[in-house]
Amino acid sequence: MAERISETLSEPLLNKLKGEQYVLLATIDPETNTPVVNAVSWVYAPDDRNLRIAVGHRSRMIGNVKANPRVTVTVIGPHSTYSIAGNARVSHEPLEGAQIKLAGITIEVESVRDVMFYGAKIVEEPRYVKTYDKEAADKLDRQVMDALRRG
Repeated sequence: MAERISETLSEPLLNKLKGEQYVLLATIDPETNTPVVNAVSWVYAPDDRNLRIAVGHRSRMIGNVKANPRVTVTVIGPHSTYSIAGNARVSHEPLEGAQIKLAGITIEVESVRDVMFYGAKIVEEPRYVKTYDKEAADKLDRQVMDALRRG
């Protein structure tokens, strides 16, 4: 059973979510009324009660959030898997400052749960590599993260 551990992000989670990070964002599809999970990496926590996420300007996540603001963000690590539930809103359309068209989603954190199965802990967190030009990827990542920090 998932253990509710807080109504805010803990210091380790807050620190983890201060930079580009692999997370899963679950929204509700308004046509099917079913959960849809997307991997995102542009996420930033300005404080222990909010998350900001950048997504493509044509992402279905935008329409999903507008139709139903209830979302869940899954974070793997540190040491466990966490489910962060909250209310989302499309806060920036477009997200200014990036060379590509993006939208910003802001999530107000309502609960944080430890959802790791009993008797285990995360010993190695997921890693990924960008598969396009590294210099272009680094430049874009800096632009997007700066935009998220500005809010």
